[in-house]
Amino acid sequence: MRDKLNQILEKLHQYNTDHIAYINFGLAEDIIYDALIVAPSYSPDKIISDDSYKITKMGSRSYCTGYEVEKDHLRIAWIKTAAGGCNMLDYLLICGELQFKNLIFIGAAGALKESFHIGDICTPSYSVAATLANTYLKESLKDYVPFEKVYPELNYIDRMISLAKDHQYQIKKASVFCTDSIVMEYSHLEEIYSFDTDLIEMETATFYEIAKLMEVPAIALLVVSDNLRLKIPLAGRSKEILKSYKSSRKKLADLIFMIVKNSDHITKK
Repeated sequence: MRDKLNQILEKLHQYNTDHIAYINFGLAEDIIYDALIVAPSYSPDKIISDDSYKITKMGSRSYCTGYEVEKDHLRIAWIKTAAGGCNMLDYLLICGELQFKNLIFIGAAGALKESFHIGDICTPSYSVAATLANTYLKESLKDYVPFEKVYPELNYIDRMISLAKDHQYQIKKASVFCTDSIVMEYSHLEEIYSFDTDLIEMETATFYEIAKLMEVPAIALLVVSDNLRLKIPLAGRSKEILKSYKSSRKKLADLIFMIVKNSDHITKK
């Protein structure tokens, strides 16, 4: 699969300059990062308030920013991107120019079932690709598969969940519907409910398809930010609801570094 990623980047470089990840994020190609964090909406300061972490802004363009985050001799590359599967496709693929041992997505998701609560931390059991972005990774655009299910490496995910539990964190497995539009999802809500997924967000189906090309351990961590079934809104949340969401979001830093610290042990099991 890495060969396919190399072919994608070679074709990109035929029509563009080299070092595109550096141009967009300021991240170096000669450094082997312990992990790459992909975050469509979270900059490091949104989840990190502990002075034991060193955060360095490396580079920025109109819709993206790159950071390095360091703690306990671990060095992590962090990219903040625009939302949506199409942006995940472009920004994560150019990071194929970089070297990293682990790949971690962090973001927010809306709940589609009453059993998921604000602040729950979840990881996809599978993601429904209700987006055209994934089709561009196929051999032909005519190979489009509507609402294709994309699965992570579930044995690895189960080990991550077990590791988190050992450290007193709960990560729930949840099925995810990946939408191309926040505004229009409300007009198609009954149809979206018919897929019987637990959560809705925008990027994880594309994230996991690219992770397969990169051939590194990958996990997506999602914090439940709203609940459509209970009509707890994304915009206009109460102070109490917002506090619960932000409290869980702050746990992501510890989870990230817990995963990275234990990555060698986990991947060798």
